[in-house]
Amino acid sequence: MGTQLDELKNTIREAARKAGFELSGIAPAHDSRELAYFPEWIAEGHAGEMKYMQARDERGGLKRASLSRVAPWAKSVIVCAINYNTAHPYSTQVNDPCHGWISRYAWSREDYHDAVLRRLREVEQAVWGGHSCPPTLTTRSYVDTGPVVERVYAKYAGIGWIGKNTCIINQKQGSWLFLGVILTSIELQPDLPAPDRCGTCTRCIDACPTAAIIAPYRLDSNRCISYLTIEKRGSIPEDLRAGMGRHIFGCDICQDVCPWNRKAPVSPAAEFEPRPGLVNPALSWLAEMSAEEFRQTFRGSPIRRTKLSGLRRNAAIAIGNSGNSELSPILDRLSTDPDESVAESARWAKRHLEKR
Repeated sequence: MGTQLDELKNTIREAARKAGFELSGIAPAHDSRELAYFPEWIAEGHAGEMKYMQARDERGGLKRASLSRVAPWAKSVIVCAINYNTAHPYSTQVNDPCHGWISRYAWSREDYHDAVLRRLREVEQAVWGGHSCPPTLTTRSYVDTGPVVERVYAKYAGIGWIGKNTCIINQKQGSWLFLGVILTSIELQPDLPAPDRCGTCTRCIDACPTAAIIAPYRLDSNRCISYLTIEKRGSIPEDLRAGMGRHIFGCDICQDVCPWNRKAPVSPAAEFEPRPGLVNPALSWLAEMSAEEFRQTFRGSPIRRTKLSGLRRNAAIAIGNSGNSELSPILDRLSTDPDESVAESARWAKRHLEKR
């Protein structure tokens, strides 16, 4: 049986490689000390308004705190990682007051959920077609959509270590990685966890403009620019707006400054190449984008998650932080917008711009 499982593990690794994943590994399905910390993180309110992170089972237990609550049949977790880096400057390398920043992962021509899940299904099929699979085999695949803390299992699958910015970092690939996981009822030999190589470095912590990394390996989502620009509905707290800079959707700063990304390779996957206009996009374009243009531009894109109102709200704040008075007329028009979160943000931005 051991030999058969070893062959199956090799089959899985080869299927992952053929599907386009740079990294793959096996983690045990049992709980870890990182998952034990999850309820404390929720209790402290660090998940913000992300209610899906707080989903509980019928007994009141947090689903993401233990796989046994959502998949008691799972014995192993197959973790696959694909590089999404592109040959374009980092956000810390550009400083154009007429333009904003969209996070690197959201530039892609295809929503990463679809691009990664398509590949992950190929690996899942390899499990089903593997050597002597039991008739009771069960599998389930997730790409950032299930009650699974993917980075924890990625660590124990040997994909990389969890950095002080809470991102998975691989010694050769860096941290520009999308993760996909397959839960399986087969108990496979796990890989060794990756050693933590952050050392004494605190560049990610020091670089965060809103002090969202409250301690090494601890993130307060309420202060994170990614959370504020994507998940937060309505008005953004005023004390955090200046720190948002010209970020429109997401934030890459803690990864941009990471030494392990200095020589990060470029992804060969064509679908991760940016759509036209999304690398350092014009603030004027985003601030006054129509509903139809939003639908056309971001069809099949994760940027739809922020909704048009969120995108325009973020653009107004970015203009306020730009120091570019030539964009002031746009704020005048937005200050009477029917959407109050947009209008209020524009009025704040106007005052902030005049002070710069």
